Amino acid sequence: MATHITAILRKAAAVPLLAASLYLGLAPGAARAQPYDYVIDPEHSVVAFTVSHLGFADVLGRFLEVVGSFTFDEEARTLSNVSAEVKTASVSTAHPARDEHVAKKDFLWAQEHPAITFTGTGAKPTGARTGQVFGDLTIRGVTQPVALDVTWNRSGRYPFGDKHYAIGISARTSIKRSDFGMTYALEGDMVGDTVEIILEFEAIRQGG
Repeated sequence: MATHITAILRKAAAVPLLAASLYLGLAPGAARAQPYDYVIDPEHSVVAFTVSHLGFADVLGRFLEVVGSFTFDEEARTLSNVSAEVKTASVSTAHPARDEHVAKKDFLWAQEHPAITFTGTGAKPTGARTGQVFGDLTIRGVTQPVALDVTWNRSGRYPFGDKHYAIGISARTSIKRSDFGMTYALEGDMVGDTVEIILEFEAIRQGG
């Protein structure tokens, strides 16, 4: 079970990317290009997951508390400083007894590992407004490399409120929960090993 995010990003500190560019279909290097820092808007962000239950249906869950940040230059199409953190105990599947179990040692072990983190390590383009962002995902104290398929949906100023400048991102990935030490109920496929991760978020540009 994870979250990994999106695409994606920590409010407190950003860790530089190793291979710090994501080129989304346009030539890099414009002299007037300016990178801006972005912070995830918690009111417009979803870190969700699905996992099979007995093969009958997928359970949909989400994490209610997420923070993160990154640096993006729209003109040069470069992305860097990607970092994200979700509070493990904020897991919600709309079933209180199940949520309590998922937060315990059989799964996320929130008491010992209160945060799930993602730190970017690289990126590459896959299309005009799409790319992959690579990073290290840590769950239950175990770190594994992951790749997020990212789509840059839109950026611009809000037409209401404080009219802040925002960017909207969708990202998807999947992991094996057993890679992070979660082997409970794998036998008989009672709970699936593959966890699909869904990230939908807006981020607010800092400094105007």
